[in-house]
Amino acid sequence: MIDIRKAILAALKKELLLDLEDQLRAAALEASRAGAALPMNAKRRREAEGQIRFRLQEERYEEVVQQHGGHLLPDGVMWGTDLKVFQPFARFPGPETAIILGFASMPEPRKIPPKNQSRAAGVTLNVSLQASLFDGDDCPKATDIFVLFLTARDRRQAGMIEEIAIGVIGADYKDFIFYASLDDFIQGYESEPARPGGPDGTDGGAKVKLRPTRKRFMPPEQQPDTEVGEA
Repeated sequence: MIDIRKAILAALKKELLLDLEDQLRAAALEASRAGAALPMNAKRRREAEGQIRFRLQEERYEEVVQQHGGHLLPDGVMWGTDLKVFQPFARFPGPETAIILGFASMPEPRKIPPKNQSRAAGVTLNVSLQASLFDGDDCPKATDIFVLFLTARDRRQAGMIEEIAIGVIGADYKDFIFYASLDDFIQGYESEPARPGGPDGTDGGAKVKLRPTRKRFMPPEQQPDTEVGEA
């Protein structure tokens, strides 16, 4: 049985997930500001803001995954099938198991995102592909896992995101078979054992320098005034 958490940790770099978090939070704030300026009643404005938010986040997702070496789905058809897909998916080859990463918005934390044609195709990917038919990093294998980078908007504060998570939905699209908030998930990178760097398997006397903690995205209006009183 594949350890889903370990497979995702091995295939997706921490920097990819943190960059996605930064960009998707920024997109949500941008959508809120754009929606607030629309000359509509409150109901239509909320609906329009939701559409703008999702499309902005989807575009930022597509940009970030490519910057981190993800292979986008070619020609809008799921790898190895005739299933049409209308959302961007990216494949990241891992040492043993590759991850097909998509993006989805949840109605609220831990609530499964609405089923659509693209996600329905994604969750059936592992059982619909034959590994022997494909070669190369951009082609899926029978052990690939379809994973979603998930966001849930903050229903109490406009422009904010309540939770970002990593989730895997079962092939029947009834529930998550794996779910972890991003904060919880990225702790797994710190627990990974350090690899020796010397040719003989030792560290060769090299010192390991830990990457500094990444600062979370904070909208300008929530940043502290560090120069109060200056013109």
